[in-house]
Amino acid sequence: QVQLVESGGGLVQAGGSLRLSCAASGRTFRQYNMGWFRQAPGEEREFVVRISGNGVMKDYADSVKGRFTISRDNAKNTVYLQMNSLKPEDTAVYYCAAKAGITWPPRTWPPGEYDYWGQGTQVTVSS
Repeated sequence: QVQLVESGGGLVQAGGSLRLSCAASGRTFRQYNMGWFRQAPGEEREFVVRISGNGVMKDYADSVKGRFTISRDNAKNTVYLQMNSLKPEDTAVYYCAAKAGITWPPRTWPPGEYDYWGQGTQVTVSS
């Protein structure tokens, strides 16, 4: 069992930055690929970025490329999402998710293929 707790959300003006953190329980954190998703009101949960267990492989949604950066510290059981140049359309609840395994297929995993989810943290970007 893995528990995920996100933090770092808040209200920021357009063009600003936020850094989200996702702390995981357990001693096998490096065996999990991690992902960040977001969900705006009335919208489906949307893929943002994923990172492999060793932190080498990363995939970003086109909408955040060049602005968001994912990283992880396996010694601290934590994955981070640095968000720069934020836009009002980035407003959503952000969730981190964990998927066990060492494979890294070209396609990103849909939400239903992740094993564990955090409770989410609200990010609001004002114009």
